[in-house]
Amino acid sequence: MSSLSGVDAVGASEAFEERPRRVMPWRNPWRRPWFLSGITWLYIIWSLVPVAVAVQFSFNAGRSRSSWQGFSFRWYWQDPYASLVADPSLRLALQNSLVLAVLTVIVSVPIGVLLAVGLTRWRSRTSAVSNGISLVPLVTPEIVLGTALFLVFTNLFTSIRLGMPAMLLGHVTFSISFILVIVRSRLLSIGNEFEVAARDLGATSTQALRTILLPLLMPAIFASAAITFASSLDDFVVSSFLFGDAANITVPIKLYSAVRASPTPALNALATVLLVGSSLALLVAYLVLRGRRKDGGQQALTTLAAIE
Repeated sequence: MSSLSGVDAVGASEAFEERPRRVMPWRNPWRRPWFLSGITWLYIIWSLVPVAVAVQFSFNAGRSRSSWQGFSFRWYWQDPYASLVADPSLRLALQNSLVLAVLTVIVSVPIGVLLAVGLTRWRSRTSAVSNGISLVPLVTPEIVLGTALFLVFTNLFTSIRLGMPAMLLGHVTFSISFILVIVRSRLLSIGNEFEVAARDLGATSTQALRTILLPLLMPAIFASAAITFASSLDDFVVSSFLFGDAANITVPIKLYSAVRASPTPALNALATVLLVGSSLALLVAYLVLRGRRKDGGQQALTTLAAIE
C-alpha cells in the first residue's frame, strides 16, 4: 500500500513538473509592445491633427480660419479675387518655389552623386577629414547656414545678387549632404563586386560606371532627388536670408509674412498644395526605391552577361 502511494506521489510530482508554468502577459518578452505602439500613435496624432485642421479650413466656404462654414473650393479657384488661382502673389510664390526646387535637383544631384562615388573610392589619410567636412551642412543649424551664406553673398561674392541665384546656391549647399548620405549608403551596400566583374570581362572603367554602377545606384539617386525636391520646396530659414525682394518670394516666406496680417483660407490652400507636392515626391521616391531594390541585382547580372 505504501509502495503504491509512493509511485503515485512520484507520478504526481513528475506531472506537476512537466506542466508548463503560466507566464503573466506583462512578463512575456515576445508580447506586442502595446505601450511603445501607443506612444508612437500619440505622437503621430499630435503631429498630424494640426496639419489636418489647416487642410480642412482650406476647403471652408467662408473667410474664417477657425469656424467651419461649409465645404467649398472657393479658396482654390472659385473665388474670382482672393483664391489661389486668382491671386497673383500666391501664384508667384508657388511658381518660385517649384522653379527653385527643380533647379536645385538638377544642379545638386549630379554633384552629389559624383562626390559620393569619389569619396567612397578615395583611400588616404585625408579621406576621413573630407568625409566629415562634406557632412558639415547636414549638421549645421539652418539659421547659422543662412546667416553665413547671407554674409558671403553680401560681402565676399558680391557679383551673386540676392534672389534666385543666391537661393539656388544656398539650397544646393545643404542638399548635397542629403544626396551624399543616401548614395554613399547605397554604394556601401552593393559593394564593388559587380564593377570588378565587369572590368575582368573587358569593360573599361567608364563602361563599368555607366552600365553597372549607375543602374544599381538609380534607386538611391531617384530617392535623393525626391528628398532634395521636398526639402527645397519646404525650406524657409535659408530662403528668408537670401530671397532679396518680393519678386523672388517662395511659399514658406509668403505664408510666414501673410499670416501676421489678415490671412484668408487661400493661405491654407497654398500650404495644402505645398504639402501635397512634398508628400507625393516622398511617396514616389519610396515606391521607386522599393521596386528597384528587388530587380537591381538581376539587372546587373544581365548586363554582365551581355558584356561577356
